[in-house]
Amino acid sequence: MLRVFQQALILGLVVILTPVSGAPAAGSNNLVLPTLAPMLEKTTPAVVNISTTGKVIVRDPFFDDPFFRRFFDVPEQRRERRISGLGSGVIVDANDGYIVTNSHVIDKAEDIVVTLEDGQRFNAKVIGKDPGADIAVIQIDAERLTEIALGDSDNLRQGDFVVAIGNPFGLGQTVTSGIVSALGRSGLGIESYEDFIQTDASINPGNSGGALVNLRGELIGINTAIYGSGGGNIGIGFAIPVNMARQIISQLVEHGEVRRGRLGFVVQDLTPELAEAFGVARKKGVVVARVEAKSPAQQAGIKVGDVITAVNGREVDNSAQVRNEIGLLRVGSEVEIEVLRDGKTRSLTASVGRHTTYTVSGNTLSEKLAGAKFSEAQEDPSRRTAAGIEVVQARGKAASAGLRKGDIVISVNRERVKTIKDMKAAIKKNPEALLLNIQRASRGLFILIR
Repeated sequence: MLRVFQQALILGLVVILTPVSGAPAAGSNNLVLPTLAPMLEKTTPAVVNISTTGKVIVRDPFFDDPFFRRFFDVPEQRRERRISGLGSGVIVDANDGYIVTNSHVIDKAEDIVVTLEDGQRFNAKVIGKDPGADIAVIQIDAERLTEIALGDSDNLRQGDFVVAIGNPFGLGQTVTSGIVSALGRSGLGIESYEDFIQTDASINPGNSGGALVNLRGELIGINTAIYGSGGGNIGIGFAIPVNMARQIISQLVEHGEVRRGRLGFVVQDLTPELAEAFGVARKKGVVVARVEAKSPAQQAGIKVGDVITAVNGREVDNSAQVRNEIGLLRVGSEVEIEVLRDGKTRSLTASVGRHTTYTVSGNTLSEKLAGAKFSEAQEDPSRRTAAGIEVVQARGKAASAGLRKGDIVISVNRERVKTIKDMKAAIKKNPEALLLNIQRASRGLFILIR
């Protein structure tokens, strides 16, 4: 009886919160049943199914070991395996055929096929992708497409009703409903930039890249991940807020990549102990732990010990929020940062600089590192090491030599390196052989490249 009452209450709320229509139920004295069908009829044509095919290099940890190959004179061989994948996408620009999806949906894809709700199939090309936030834009050449209206994810509240639309398990377009169970989820280790909407609307493999919409049919999130060891829905799914995706989409369309901003400081979360040590009554915020010399942060007057409370008028409670806010700003734009210093609130303005990434190819640094992409890592207390050179991409010769994405290069030819300039100097002294000291997760290792 209690469950019946709860269901009736939920249906009653849906009736109140969304315009509904319907035909009188037979024998029901003209009672109009609540339904989401009118909203979905306008929304689902904007959600597509995506199928991909590609190939990956199959690696054997024994036979691919550089030492083993040299010792037994085993030639390097590329072993490839065909792969396929399924996902979802959302049409955000009907005129130009732009579709937003997750970067991991099209990762390593050579062929991308988009299937519309009416069954039409189109080959798609990649406009740009951003693995850091797991957003990609692809394009199809088609007429009379339906685009989805973009909502405002900043207005979401815990408890709001939402609907997930996608292609779970490759079954075809499927709709599930639920509520927003939490907001601002970060620190999950799923992506580099995290500010997830958490929902109990069923999200399963294949839903990635699909739409999370409100009861007006507006896109408020891009479904991207599920929580659970079994690989299926257990009532906790995560979506990228549309306001975050909107900024990334515009950069991908304009530049084919996201040109992330940086200010040149290192921050950490404000703990109760730090708050007491700094004499700050506020219990949430972000403490500046280091400021780089000649950086935009230093030029703006930001100092070590400042407690950041807001970025561009938006309150911040943790370092992940600061990273997201600044990392998504366009290079050259100005950002207003509110800080607490000596018990007083100050408003500082900084000009966002470019986060520099170095691509190694040809003789730029070394032929032996062709296919690698590096960036100067910032000091991070959680890594328990000083800054080094971070490997952000490892392909070709670099990958064959044993480098992996996420590795931190601590030294080259037994010389400590903290900058690309250091790395160039160390390589120049002995270009015939590179001895790299690598930190990988919690362990260290040496890689010798001849």
